[in-house]
Amino acid sequence: MLTQEQCREIHDTVERLARAAGVRDVETHVGSHVESLTRFANNIIHQNVAERGRWLSVRVQLGQKTGRVTTNRFEEAAIQSAVDQALALAKAAEPNPDLLPLAEPETIAAVSRCYNATADATPEQRASGVTEAIRLVESAGQTAAGIYSTEHDAYGLFNSRGLAAYHAETMARFSITVMAEDSSGWAKISSTDRDRIVPVELARRASQKASASKTPDELPPGKYPVILEPAAVLDLVGQIFGDFSATAINDKRSFLTDRLGQPLFGTNINIDDDVYHPMQSGSPFDGEGVSRKRLKLVEAGVPREIAYSRANAHKAGVAPTGHGFALPNEIGEMPMNIVIQGGDTSLDKMIASTERGILVTRLWYIREVDPYEKIMTGMTRDGTFLVEAGEIVRGLRNFRFNQSVVELLKNVESLSPAVRASGEEAFDMVVPAIKAHEFNFTEVTRF
Repeated sequence: MLTQEQCREIHDTVERLARAAGVRDVETHVGSHVESLTRFANNIIHQNVAERGRWLSVRVQLGQKTGRVTTNRFEEAAIQSAVDQALALAKAAEPNPDLLPLAEPETIAAVSRCYNATADATPEQRASGVTEAIRLVESAGQTAAGIYSTEHDAYGLFNSRGLAAYHAETMARFSITVMAEDSSGWAKISSTDRDRIVPVELARRASQKASASKTPDELPPGKYPVILEPAAVLDLVGQIFGDFSATAINDKRSFLTDRLGQPLFGTNINIDDDVYHPMQSGSPFDGEGVSRKRLKLVEAGVPREIAYSRANAHKAGVAPTGHGFALPNEIGEMPMNIVIQGGDTSLDKMIASTERGILVTRLWYIREVDPYEKIMTGMTRDGTFLVEAGEIVRGLRNFRFNQSVVELLKNVESLSPAVRASGEEAFDMVVPAIKAHEFNFTEVTRF
């Protein structure tokens, strides 16, 4: 694992070679990644793999022209080659009128997210957790499949203006799908601290869902009250946050175009982007070396703040928010540390207060239908239940849905306390379970 000192030494070499080539402005991204994964299926551990790698990315800037080259070789000849190629690309590039000078150094608040229990995890430790989970599932006559992984990452960003930023982090993930004869259940968790993950508890949860949803009934499509567990909230609501971007709004491809400051959602909806939240993960600086700022994305149902890269902030006459990606890129910026503030209604209380509705464990295969109203289509899976008279009465066949996320967030009746949730999304979020009315289930699926 690369230390901050090692990252700095690599940048010093890059800068020395760049200056020898007549380049004054150079930026270095350098990192290392260690990941180990134990995979299981059919109640058997069938794979254990480990990967270790390092990477170096060099960006040369010549006025308003830039070029970047990435390599996984660290000997001086390879670094020299990367500098030379980046310089050649910069010379051949068209000038970018929006390209700013390299970022100046600033104070970046550190976050501590490294745990020895995660970094030092052994195959035997992961196998022990998986074995205990499999035994519980087998005792119920079911079949389990899933993964248990541990990671350790380090990342440094330096430039010739004196910017120096470094972050190291561990991450553990456990995911399990439990299959019964005609039903399934699922659970997933991630944490920087492996000691917070108890595989057998997730196996128990998934097994119970598979048991409770056996012999599923078919309910006619329609609009029903819905209770979305946190993973389902992440899967669906997580689709909208790429629109909280100055680039998306400038391109008029965001649902927030001409809507910032207007009441769009229910007054009980409050959403932040906060890398410093204790349940969040990730680096406290962005791909441009700017410190991540806390954003009030939605306040009492009103979209308030958006993410700005340095270039878009300069054009708008505001400060960058620390959500930009490494240059050059076509994305611009995006909030990456979503925190949907929860309420005080437990999932059990949501169920108890429901006369007739549908409880959803998670969603998948989600695609956008209408980008302005954020209408999404997708399917439920791994635990869909009918709730009647305040109780879960039976499992249901899975549904396809067509649902506007804007309308969903207008219709939220109650929220649970927020938790760190994992789902189909590329990054995890801090989200509550929600209960909402008039969720649009359009079709019963055949699997």
